[in-house]
Formats: sequence, C-alpha cells, structure tokens
Amino acid sequence: MKEILVLYYSRYGAVREMAQLVARGIEEVPGAAARVRTVPEISPVNEATAPTVPASGAPYAEVKDLEECCGLALGSPTRFGNMAAPLKYFIDSTSALWLRGALSGKPAAVFTSTSSLHGGQETTLLSMLMPLMHHGMIVVGLPYTEPQLLSTTTGGTPYGASHVAGATSDRPLSDEEKKLCRALGRRLATTALKLSA
Repeated sequence: MKEILVLYYSRYGAVREMAQLVARGIEEVPGAAARVRTVPEISPVNEATAPTVPASGAPYAEVKDLEECCGLALGSPTRFGNMAAPLKYFIDSTSALWLRGALSGKPAAVFTSTSSLHGGQETTLLSMLMPLMHHGMIVVGLPYTEPQLLSTTTGGTPYGASHVAGATSDRPLSDEEKKLCRALGRRLATTALKLSA
C-alpha cells in the first residue's frame, strides 16, 4: 500500500471533517492508504507548549510523515486569506527536507474552510501551494470534469476543495463539498500511484 499524508489544522471541526473525507477518497483507490495527521495550536506565549499527544483525533505530524508518504493533502481554515499559523509553523520546519529535495516530484493537493463565500478560499489555497511548489511538489487540483464544480452554491474550486462554514462556523458540509473532498482524495491517490510506479 502507498501511503498519502492528509495533514490539517482545524479550529472548529470543519477542516477535520474535510480531512476525513479526503482520506476516504484516497482509500477508495486500490493500493492507496491515508495517513491522517494534525498539528498542535501555537501560543503567543513563547514558553507555552502543547502536549506531545493530542487529547483526541489524529496524531500530531512529524516531518518524517512528509518524507515517508508518496503524496500530500494539506488542509487549513482561512486566516485573512492565508493558511492558519499552526500549519504554517509546521511547514516552516521542513527546511531539511527542502535542502535534500525529499518532496520533489510528489503530488500535493490543498483544501480549506472559510466563514463566508468570499472569505479568501482561493487565496488561501493558492498561498498553501507556494511552499509546496518550493519543495518541488506537483500540484493536483480539481478539474471541471467534476460536475459539482459547476453546480455548487457553497464551496468548491479548481484549486482544491473548500467549504463555507458560516459566520459561527457551524454550517455542515454540503453534498457538493463532500463529493469534491472525496474527488480530491481520489485524484491525489491516483496521481501518486502513477508517479510512484
């Protein structure tokens, strides 16, 4: 089995649900398995540290997870049109992998959740891709052969899966959003298997 890393940060649960759907899509492809990981909160207080094991949910990611997997799905809520600081903090710790070209040639996909329809979904997805492209990763998006991209009135972009969570972050994922998350996982897994063959 070829493992694909689904790495995410979630504040209110929407991105976590998206990560599970992307992982489900990955595992719908024969020969592919998902390795789901998250990152801890970061604190504005320099001395504060997170516990080494989260209280619930996915384990915390380690840099070796990136190296050991043959592809990456990266998910974050939007923070002013960019990825959230905890995920960026983790990505910033991957310089040793960059120096060795350890991620070069591996496929990567991105997904996000915003409070409003025009809350920075596309800028967040594109900004998440920049460090991955610096690593030499191959971008996998969602093509318009996915019919939900044309019918959705909620989230969904060609740059990656997205979700509109609402002002209080309690809006459930729409059917179109769920289907696009799974489609992104399948497309990433299919591409990863072809590239690693």
